[in-house]
Amino acid sequence: MSILATVFVVLVMIEHIYILILEMFLWTSPNTRKTFGTTPEFAEASRTLAANQGLYNGFLAAGLLWGLLSNQWDVKVFFSACVLVAGIYGGLTVKPRIFLVQGVPALLALVFLFLSR
Repeated sequence: MSILATVFVVLVMIEHIYILILEMFLWTSPNTRKTFGTTPEFAEASRTLAANQGLYNGFLAAGLLWGLLSNQWDVKVFFSACVLVAGIYGGLTVKPRIFLVQGVPALLALVFLFLSR
């Protein structure tokens, strides 16, 4: 696998570990509320929902880690594609910035994965 493919897969994995931490453990903190544009009341009311989302982001990161450690191209492609789909969906239904932050790095990972095949 090319170095760029590895770099982007690692970047996407780290990003999703970071999102897991924000959504599962720091959801009601002032900095996380500012990042997601939520009020204290909304953050408290949606704490369990956010933790659930964080867990899913952790599964995406775990899948990418599995692909990296096992050096299985198809595993990296599958989990990168899952992140891309989530980024597209979030960009269309929540705010376009989600596609830029999550979808674009995943798309670049996929491009470099396919170029390295």
